[in-house]
Amino acid sequence: MWHRLLIGFVFGLTCGQLLHAQSDETFYPVNAATMVGAGGYNLMDTYLTPGSHIAYKGWGLRVLDERMKITKLADHRISRQQLVNVDFSFTENEAKTTRAMSGFVDYTLGYHYRFEPLPNLRLLAGASLHAMAGFVYYMRSSNNPASAKADLDLNISALALYHLQIRDYPLTFRYQFEIPFAGILFSPHAGQSYYEIFNLGNNSGIVPFTSFHNKQAMKNYLTVDFPIGKFTFRASYLNSLYYLNVNGIRSHILSNSFVIGFVKEFIAFRGKRVHKNRYNSAYY
Repeated sequence: MWHRLLIGFVFGLTCGQLLHAQSDETFYPVNAATMVGAGGYNLMDTYLTPGSHIAYKGWGLRVLDERMKITKLADHRISRQQLVNVDFSFTENEAKTTRAMSGFVDYTLGYHYRFEPLPNLRLLAGASLHAMAGFVYYMRSSNNPASAKADLDLNISALALYHLQIRDYPLTFRYQFEIPFAGILFSPHAGQSYYEIFNLGNNSGIVPFTSFHNKQAMKNYLTVDFPIGKFTFRASYLNSLYYLNVNGIRSHILSNSFVIGFVKEFIAFRGKRVHKNRYNSAYY
């Protein structure tokens, strides 16, 4: 009799502790947004137009996938952000006699330390690793009709999140910038063909070091999250600036895009969404 009561008491105490621990558990979900959009592009590359700084202007399409989550680093004060960007553009010169197209794939992995100076304001500062590959192609007969692009950078990265409540309607605003300060890239020399590089082995100096002295680049993100019914949307403005002066070649890639898409938050290992009062979001 007594041993049964003792077993029941121990079993009940253990179950109570487990339930209490589960109720006190803090979840750290993934904030994921997938967006599509379009905007204006401005391209120039003297590798393709030797001795000329002709700019090609037009429109482009962009797909952007963003994921952010709080990590265990620094007592859960550091969040991880991943950005995948794919964009294509179709441009032409001012005289409308020659057309060009471009395509790029970007991946950015960043870590940010979080500060909360005000209840509705969250500041994040850190660094990111950025990789990019793509091409610019001029639709005309030439010895060098295409220019290949490949970059690997360390970036200064920071963002600010501000939560605004208008009556019962929540809005979340974000500004973020990324500035590369050190990296490497692939670039032929002015007038050098890819045949010389890959077939003849003339590859000296085609992977130079880059910093502020030969590359100036910056990405600016302005976003706002807003709910409509059961869904949350993110509307964004993305400004990208890229100026390069390497191996006797000058080039720039400028774009301004407006994108919109869906946002969701989920616990990755459980594969389902959770209610906001059960987790600590990296974004909201």
